[in-house]
Amino acid sequence: MEIKKIGVIGAGQMGSGIAEVAISSGFHVLMRDVTPEALDRGKNRIIGDLKRRVEKGKISPEEREAILKRLSTTTRLEDFRDCEFIIEAVVENIPLKEEVYKELDKIAPKETTLASNTSSISITRIASFTRRPDRVVGMHFFNPAPLMKLIEIIRGLATSDETFQITRELSLNLGKTPVEANDFPGFISSRLIFSLMNEAIYALYEGAGKAEEIDSIMKLGANHPMGPLELADYVGLDTVLSVMCILQEAFGDKYRPCPLLIKYVDAGYLGLKAGRGFYPYGEKR
Repeated sequence: MEIKKIGVIGAGQMGSGIAEVAISSGFHVLMRDVTPEALDRGKNRIIGDLKRRVEKGKISPEEREAILKRLSTTTRLEDFRDCEFIIEAVVENIPLKEEVYKELDKIAPKETTLASNTSSISITRIASFTRRPDRVVGMHFFNPAPLMKLIEIIRGLATSDETFQITRELSLNLGKTPVEANDFPGFISSRLIFSLMNEAIYALYEGAGKAEEIDSIMKLGANHPMGPLELADYVGLDTVLSVMCILQEAFGDKYRPCPLLIKYVDAGYLGLKAGRGFYPYGEKR
């Protein structure tokens, strides 16, 4: 089946980034969030990024306008009836995902692929919320989605070969490099990346160094483009905590979230989107 229109559920950091990747690759995209305000924030994030690409000479102003014309928004799941491929990018909350997938299962055509951008939740479990588990797959983008080349593709227990190949081909058409991972909690990437972020938070908590020093050591010593504390702020500390709790439940106390992480989330210091995390950012985004 030819994919012309992609649905993206969630207009946050990841959802808007995925939408930008898709419209920049020639696809029409319908992006959904629960409020017009959330949609406006997501669309403005895309507009700002495209503006920077024009300023850097990567695209022309005319190309920018053509790209933006391929984006539409909605607050209604019912509007996804004509999407050939749907990517869910809501928060890492199982009851919320269950609600979304049960509704999508009623709305989307039976041949439509339902892909989750989850970074930690079992695809087999997500697929069980539908009557089409063979059409459910993990399609894990990395932050920031417009820049990062990897897409981690995860088969659930019932994911068909056809669904996997459709997702792999779409990933290539989006200019990404697809890599398959097995359906374990956290897959491959999150087990490694989130444990590094959590350990960096422990280092800060225990006084091994300041945030800037911890991040500088990983950037200069391990050639990471972004330090683990800065990355945690970018991902969202509430998301980091949610993933760590899922990993702890699956694999035990080696993934126990740092008390400082819990305290920051309780305080509302959620990182970039809240204007404050391990670093100050000013206004909320």
